[in-house]
Amino acid sequence: MSLKPQTFDPIPEATARVAEAAFPKLNIYMWRRDKFGSLYTDGTFAELFPAQGQPAQSPSGQRIGILNRIALVTGATGAIGEAIARQLAAQDGYEVVLACRNEEKAQQAVEEIRQATGNLNARYELVDVSRRSSIQALVDRWRGPLHILINNAAVSPRQRRETPEGIELQFATNVLGYFWMTQLFSEHLKKSAAARVINVASYWAGDLDLTDLEFKRRRYNNGTAYRQSKQANRMLTVAFAARLKSAGVTVNACHPGDVNSQLSNDLGFGGQTSPDAGANTAVWLAADPSVQGETGKYFEQRRMMRCRFGEDRAAVKALYEACASYTLLQ
Repeated sequence: MSLKPQTFDPIPEATARVAEAAFPKLNIYMWRRDKFGSLYTDGTFAELFPAQGQPAQSPSGQRIGILNRIALVTGATGAIGEAIARQLAAQDGYEVVLACRNEEKAQQAVEEIRQATGNLNARYELVDVSRRSSIQALVDRWRGPLHILINNAAVSPRQRRETPEGIELQFATNVLGYFWMTQLFSEHLKKSAAARVINVASYWAGDLDLTDLEFKRRRYNNGTAYRQSKQANRMLTVAFAARLKSAGVTVNACHPGDVNSQLSNDLGFGGQTSPDAGANTAVWLAADPSVQGETGKYFEQRRMMRCRFGEDRAAVKALYEACASYTLLQ
């Protein structure tokens, strides 16, 4: 086997660890890091494993090859989020990062995804998307590119609650969480273009009050607050699509279907849609070549739908500016 020290191919750290475990006697890997901090290896590794995006099999039969797409999924321990992460991990060439609040649930979800897909390049990062400081900490420790961001985390507490910063929790998680994740990861996404952002929204949307986003004046109702947040998700999709289009980053929103989950139960509903069916459109928007270049759109069951909320450009601008103002509070 010949060495090719001048030929370097990018690989994820998880792949490097698995490779070293799979071939403990081959002490010939030469690593370096690029400007993102990603690991690279010399041509020896390329001879052991297929080309980028074509996963190999370790001696135990697990997929460990060189990857070319890195996806970050928020709310990835919930019914829809875990299904999204699992479906992406099942595709060739993907490293999937689960963004989660609860470490025990995160570890369990990663293990289940690895077992279900054979993809060892599934891992988790801890983050509370209701807090800008927590998202900023995740951005600061992120190494390497980010090709796909799926904003999915959502809550709908039956009683009005606030974050430690004093922001109403549902607005902070469901709206500002999407805003901050997209805003703060934008440089990583731009450097990784063509990149995609997918906002999991809902057809059950409305009741947005730009003068009372946190229900300080209105009587809090978790259904009304949820509908407001999903309208805001669709409007912010249009706002970010316009801002990121020139950098090669697309932003789209989708309705996942009526999935029975903790969220739907908190809202007083069940659900007839399976988590896998609910994840389908989001995964399609994230990975399918046919939607490359589409941006600022809203989809249901893989079909583009008119979104009247996004057509009100003055309201879209006002909402974006309202969300941006919360940066000063963090």
